[in-house]
Amino acid sequence: MFRDLVLRNRSYRRFCEEYTIPRETMVELVDLGRLSPSSGNKQPLKYIISCDKAKNELIFPTLMWAGYLSDWPGPEQGERPSAYVIILQDKNIGVSMVDHGIVAQSIMLGATELGLGGCMLNNVKREQLKQVLNIPDHFDILLVLAVGKPKETVVLEEIGEGADIKYWRDSKRIHHVPKRKLKDVIVEI
Repeated sequence: MFRDLVLRNRSYRRFCEEYTIPRETMVELVDLGRLSPSSGNKQPLKYIISCDKAKNELIFPTLMWAGYLSDWPGPEQGERPSAYVIILQDKNIGVSMVDHGIVAQSIMLGATELGLGGCMLNNVKREQLKQVLNIPDHFDILLVLAVGKPKETVVLEEIGEGADIKYWRDSKRIHHVPKRKLKDVIVEI
């Protein structure tokens, strides 16, 4: 059921780093993004795929993880993603404000269906990443998707109106994600 897939698709930030993801799997996931709707059908997005440990080690330091967990610098060695997808906007083709969100969700739902998980990262040291990967100037980095075999439990918790929405970890390293109640997000007019 699609709802179950959406519920399993969480932002995972700790992975079984030793689990390898074949490049073909990542190409299939990017293909889901390619087939997703595009504003004006411009299709300005391009993708860099990394399943290579050496390239992953170049990407990792350019990412900032879990802003609400200020005392956590990100996954430690052994818990880092096995793969990345860097979503680029090709400025020679066009600009879209929404395509990368649609594409990212398609890719992450596809990863979830395969028993993988990931995290969409917008807090990226873009200039540093462009430099270490030699990304040409006509590309803008929009998002980085970290993908791997999840090594953590993520729990959704329903909260009341006005409650704190910051995610947190308990002493067992279970990641808790507060979600507003359905009745609090529907506007009756």
